[in-house]
Amino acid sequence: MKRILEYRKLFGITKDANLAELKVIYRNLMKEWHPDKYQDGDSKKIEAEQKGQEIITAYHFLVSISPETHANNKEEYAKTITTTGIDDFLYKGQVLRVTFLDGCIYEYFGVPNNLYNKFLNSSTQARFARRHIFEAFTYRKAMKQKEE
Repeated sequence: MKRILEYRKLFGITKDANLAELKVIYRNLMKEWHPDKYQDGDSKKIEAEQKGQEIITAYHFLVSISPETHANNKEEYAKTITTTGIDDFLYKGQVLRVTFLDGCIYEYFGVPNNLYNKFLNSSTQARFARRHIFEAFTYRKAMKQKEE
């Protein structure tokens, strides 16, 4: 959740911002912080390169958790969470990272420790997660593992 709040603060948006607004803000920030505006050796150029990377990372992250992105990928997500089992998971700092058997990896933000413990101790983790986690928390598709 902390990362979400930091990125929204960087862009100066609320959780209700749509993709079009996000794109405009992203472009304006990149114009402001583009490293090509500075000459080599200028300390501002190094700062601009770092800030540019942060802006790019924040933009991609905010796009991935956007309700519009979720709506566009709803069918794929529904198929993954209902028909594919859980291969592995990792919980750190209220972020639950779930790897599914189809290779998709999703991150769920703001999962409380007590709910994670219930998930961990559940005899049917996939069913528990479908009922209490997958649709209840902000999520994003982190990646899809390459098939071997």
